[in-house]
Amino acid sequence: MKSDANPPRARTDVEQALLGHATYRSLGEQRLSPREEKFERARRTTGLWLAPLVSVIFLALPLDMAASQQTLAGILLGVIVLWVTEPVPIPVGGLIGVGAIVLLGVVPPDEALAPFGSSTIFTFIGAFILAQAMLKHGVARRFAFWILALPGVGRSTFRLIAAFGVITCLLSAFVSNTATVAMLLPTALGILTVIAKMLQDRGLVAQDFDPTRLRVGAALVLMLAYGASVGGLLTPVGSPPNLIGRGLIEETTGERISFAEWTATALPLCACMFVVLVLVLLLLNKPEIRRIEGVEEYVRDQRAALGKLSRAEWNTLVAFGVTVTLWITPGIVALAVGTDASAYATVSDRLNEGVVAVLGAALLFVLPTDWARREATLNWSDASRIDWGTILLFGTGIIFGSLLAGTGLAETIGTESNDLLGFSSVFGITVFAAVLAVIVSETTSNTASAAVVVPIIMPIAMAAEVDPFVPALAATFAASFGFMLPVSTPQNAIAYGSGVVPITTMIRSGAGFDFLGVILVILGLPLMVEVTGIG
Repeated sequence: MKSDANPPRARTDVEQALLGHATYRSLGEQRLSPREEKFERARRTTGLWLAPLVSVIFLALPLDMAASQQTLAGILLGVIVLWVTEPVPIPVGGLIGVGAIVLLGVVPPDEALAPFGSSTIFTFIGAFILAQAMLKHGVARRFAFWILALPGVGRSTFRLIAAFGVITCLLSAFVSNTATVAMLLPTALGILTVIAKMLQDRGLVAQDFDPTRLRVGAALVLMLAYGASVGGLLTPVGSPPNLIGRGLIEETTGERISFAEWTATALPLCACMFVVLVLVLLLLNKPEIRRIEGVEEYVRDQRAALGKLSRAEWNTLVAFGVTVTLWITPGIVALAVGTDASAYATVSDRLNEGVVAVLGAALLFVLPTDWARREATLNWSDASRIDWGTILLFGTGIIFGSLLAGTGLAETIGTESNDLLGFSSVFGITVFAAVLAVIVSETTSNTASAAVVVPIIMPIAMAAEVDPFVPALAATFAASFGFMLPVSTPQNAIAYGSGVVPITTMIRSGAGFDFLGVILVILGLPLMVEVTGIG
């Protein structure tokens, strides 16, 4: 009997592919076209020799800078090459850089590794455990169908991505960007799972397609990450760089920026940025399907099949609700009494987002689903499957950010650049401030970028005898940018950790939004400062 030369292709398990957290995959684990595989092989092979070569050449240059600064810069350049080319998994590239920092004597090992105890790391851990519960027990799927059921939203991928972006922006104005993305990512993956299954069921993709490579998935998850950064600019408490920059500006210039003044200045800019963001993401990541036909019937049937909330789902919602309530409490207090009040300082210090995240996650191991068998909502084997790679990755990013400031390398970069370019006008220094903040934030956290760049910009402006208010505010806004790499912001790291955003896609989309966003800040911020009369 003659065997079948073309056996039927195995049907992809969409839920396992999208919700299995397979972030860092080798070429053999991906389904690539011959052209894509050739490019990926060349990209990864190039990184093996290019990263050490770049570092060695930079370290050998006769530069007039401190030895520790030159060594750190050389290592960082090599690590950036590793991150972009991926010859090793991205978290491993960061760990190689941390090892090199210690081996080459930039700082002692305890000092190098101290940032791994950052509150942000614990925010990741707690939020990822909460997300794991939402995925395991189907809460994320319920949220996804709820959003798809909103009138008109589920019929178009354009409206769906835009609506999800609006939700993200509004939440991140009062909840930390990291917390916003962590709480909404399961819903985004649930929505993507629904869309991928519809594409598969209707024969619009091959039965054995790779759902992690859908452009609509990349656009949706990047909207989540980038939208949180945009929304975080809306209020002073929306993002740590806002508070850092505002505090430094007030201390240096004596000009106080009230909550209302900040929001009035930022609102038009954020609205324009959001429109630009939607256009950039949809143009560079054009969804495979534009109109989702029959979605109402599909969503209605699926919601009916889900039935009533289970005990595990209720427990997950309780833990999630407690966490979110504690996350937003500082923002509510700020609205009520202002950010200068002692009550706000006390509440924001005590309700640290990292501590809140791990306490909320701990509830999942306490709230029972079967008391007789002493079974809780989650067990430790569930928690062990969270994306530890992303946690390691961002930890290394925090290390590089702290060392950029600690060794004085960031200040050297800023002052040398200004001496070379010789800015003497408000506009020129504003351009320099925004561009420098974005560049620094690409390789460090946005918090570190604000803390490093704003103190550089203000003395430069005062030395040029111009008002430092607008340049410093531009640096503060631009510090929340940095969209090209997973280590640029915590939300970028979470988006990349979803497994549906390839590094090349993040670089391409992030570069486009960085460029257009900086132009909006440079041109729009001085105008809004003049209109609102702050400063």
